[in-house]
This record gives sequence, structure tokens and C-alpha cells, in this order.
Amino acid sequence: MTQTTAAQDVVLRLTGITKRFGKLTANDDIGFALARGEVLALLGENGAGKTTLMNILFGHYTADAGTVEIFGETLPPGAPGAALKAGVGMVHQHFTLAENLSVTENIVLGTQSLWRAGLGRAAARDRIAALSRDFGLAVDPDARVRSLSVGERQRVEILKALYRDARILILDEPTAVLTPQEADALFDTLRRATAQGLSVIFISHKLHEVMAISQRVIVLRHGRVAGEVATADTDRHKLAEMMVGAEVALPHPGLGTPGEVLMELRGVSLPAQGRRSGLAGIDLALRAGQITGIAGVSGNGQSALADVIGGVTAPAGGALVVAGAEVTEWSPRAALDAGVGRIPEDRHATGSIADFTLTENAVLEAYATGQFSRRGWMDWRAARAHAAAIITTYDVRCPGPEARIRLLSGGNMQKLILGRALEAAPRIILANQPVRGLDIGALTYVQERLIAARDAGAAVLLISEDLDEVLALSDVIHVMSAGRLSPAFPRGSMTPARLGAWMAGQGFTDAA
Repeated sequence: MTQTTAAQDVVLRLTGITKRFGKLTANDDIGFALARGEVLALLGENGAGKTTLMNILFGHYTADAGTVEIFGETLPPGAPGAALKAGVGMVHQHFTLAENLSVTENIVLGTQSLWRAGLGRAAARDRIAALSRDFGLAVDPDARVRSLSVGERQRVEILKALYRDARILILDEPTAVLTPQEADALFDTLRRATAQGLSVIFISHKLHEVMAISQRVIVLRHGRVAGEVATADTDRHKLAEMMVGAEVALPHPGLGTPGEVLMELRGVSLPAQGRRSGLAGIDLALRAGQITGIAGVSGNGQSALADVIGGVTAPAGGALVVAGAEVTEWSPRAALDAGVGRIPEDRHATGSIADFTLTENAVLEAYATGQFSRRGWMDWRAARAHAAAIITTYDVRCPGPEARIRLLSGGNMQKLILGRALEAAPRIILANQPVRGLDIGALTYVQERLIAARDAGAAVLLISEDLDEVLALSDVIHVMSAGRLSPAFPRGSMTPARLGAWMAGQGFTDAA
């Protein structure tokens, strides 16, 4: 916000916010203001203090110093609900919806007394329809949430905030699970909403989106404001430098040298499960010294493919061949014994155990091998040393090996999982959405480690919904659509537009 902005245009002001957790200073004298109708992007590396700052705003944490003002009124510290009552809404990266309830029931839930007779569904539906029309958030108010796509669920979350008369909306990594088309639709909604006076704090790691939607950017680094700039006066390269405090260069790997086939899927099929696509008789070869990229819109069979590679699911049809021999029994333990290192898609649900420490999470997959146990007893000294080595090598920013992993930011959690997988020196690496939600510094580091693993002779399967990432890193690219797998395309042989046609199913139709 420029100095010429009138004081009455300020809808939110944070002044001198400081928060410490023991020796760790998460927020250090942070202050900024948000104007009416503005989109303010909040950038920062994983662990820079963004989440802590938002928790203070919503009263989940009490600041050690500083104040929060909304529309000129100071919020009481540590009072959950005060920000909501004052007109602040937040859409979290991980949605908080009841899947068994309808859209209308999810939106209305918590807005009225449980003792009130009926939910006033007719009036609620009318208001939801009006909000949907005014803000371009098309969704069926009677649909069950479990039947909705990811993009539709996000619309419901935004409608929840608007239904509660939110005048300030905080979006935390809003496009992390959206297709490019859904992200474009979200931006159209935000432009329409801010034109009507809504103010938005946009938290993201995707710099091209920050440049596309925001008017102003504030960068946090190590808990402090590292810089503030008008979006029109900067570019992605400069923002990346502000975030990490140094020059940032994305890796540009040369072509790998493919070796022997370490794993092969021959006509592998799996049945669909609900809205999740199965596999339709796919053929895939993973070679040593090669990164094989899988592109596609979310929900087209990538999760089923990852489950087969990682041993979570055995093929229902076809053959799985590992090291030249057809597998007859396949499980997570069998996959680990075969040298498969797993970086799962969901670091919260399947990549970690929230209430376990970093040490416990670091040895989860190695425990069964006996590496950290002696005669049935855990060698905790060795386990802690292993966790400490991962923390240091992979720059996991945390209080220490004995901290609960749920206390970490998503990016730091991902770096611990990456270290757990790569330090086992796997022959085959399943990298499923490995940089989702990571800042530019962490993203660069993860990609460099995957390239180094390839160059050391590993076969890397990169599954990503970020087409730019697939194009930049993959030696060969396949596209998944409705459970089908395209032929292998060598790097440089396909344009994004041609891959997009395959992603939409057109290439499969033409090939047939």
C-alpha cells in the first residue's frame, strides 16, 4: 500500500507482531496494512513465519508483542472467532468440509444455533445462489461435497467465507491442488470480488500467479519482513531473490543416460474406486539413469499408478516386473525391499504420522530393516543421529529431532520425507507431487536432489500436475488421462499445447 493511500481505505493493520516458541522467533516485529479492494501477496520460504502470523490474526496464537486492527478496531489477543466476527475469512490449503453433507449444509453449518428449528434451507439456498452469481462461483447447492471436484470444493470454501459476510479473505496456497484451468477461474473470481470491495491476502509459492493476481507483495524471511514492493515494479526473478536472500537458478538438467529396466508394468490394470480413476492396461518401463515424467490433470489415474509402484496396491491385471522377475506378492514391505524410495502425494495423510517426532518419522520405513533396532529394541541414539543428519543435510527448519512433525510447515515436512527416502539410496524413486506447496528455494533443492539421484543410477518416476516441472526435468514424458497412459515422448519432442491435447484425452482418441 502506498503512502498516499487514505487512512480510511485501510481494512487490516498489523503492527509490531512478535511471536517466540522457546528459542525460535517465528515472527519478529512484523507490520503491514491491507487496503480495501486490494490483493496483497504474502511470500516467504517454508518456515518464514506466514502460518504463525495468520494464526495470530485468528486468535489461535497470542502474540508476545504487537497489535492487530481490523477496520480501525483492535482485536483482543488470543480470542478465536474475533477475526471471523470482524469480517475476516480464510480458505486453508487443506479444505475443512464435511463430505457427507450437502453444499448448503456445509456453508450454513456454524452460522446459527443448533437449537433453532430447521436450517432455513430455502433462504440459505437463495443467498448462496445470489453469492454464486455475483462472484462467479458456480456450484450446485444440493450436491454432496464428496461428489465435487477439487475446484468445486474450493468454491464452497470461498462461499462459506462470503456467506459469513467476510470483507477480508485470506487464501493459503489456493492453487496447490487446482488444475491450470481451475486456477484461472479462481483468479477471475478474485478480480470480480475485489472490484466489489473485498480485500485479499494471497499466500502462495507460485511466483507467476503472484505476478498475475496481486497489486502488492510482502516477503517474509526468517520471521521478518524482508521487503515490500508493488507487483508492477518487480518480476519473478527479483521476488525469488527477496525470498531466499540470494541468487536463485532453477536446475536445467541435461539428458540422462538410460540403463537397464529396473521396473516394468505390462498391461497393468486396476478398477476405478468411486471418483478415482483406475488403470486401463498400461505399459510403463522405468530405467536406471532416467527421469520418467507423468503429466495429467489430477484424478486421471496418477494416484492408482503411484499406489502400484509403492506397493500399496497389487495389480488386478497384467504383470509387474522388478529386476527382470515377475512379482507374485506385492506390498509396501516388498516395495521397500526391492529398493523403492517413496515420496508420497499427501505428506499429511500418508507421508507422516502427525503426533510422532521427527526422529520417529525419519525411521518409519527403515525400522523393519533392523537398521535402528538391536534384538528387538530401538536404538534411539542412532535414530536421533539419523534424523539430525537429515535435518542438517536437507535444511529442515524445526526446533529439533524431538519436535512433533505436525508443528512443521508443509515444506519442511516435505524435506524430511525427501531425506528419509533418498538417504536409503533407493534404486527406484517414486516422486509423487514432490514440490507441491514448496517455496522456490526448497523446490530448487528437491529438483536438484532428484537429478543427482538419476545421475547416480536411480530410476525416477516423477508424477506432477505442474506441466512446466515435467517438461523441465523429465527425460521421457507420458500423459495420463482416464486411467490410460500415452506413449513415451522424448524430452523436447512435445509442446505444452500438444501435451495439453493428450491431457484432455484428444491424443488417445486420435491414436485409436
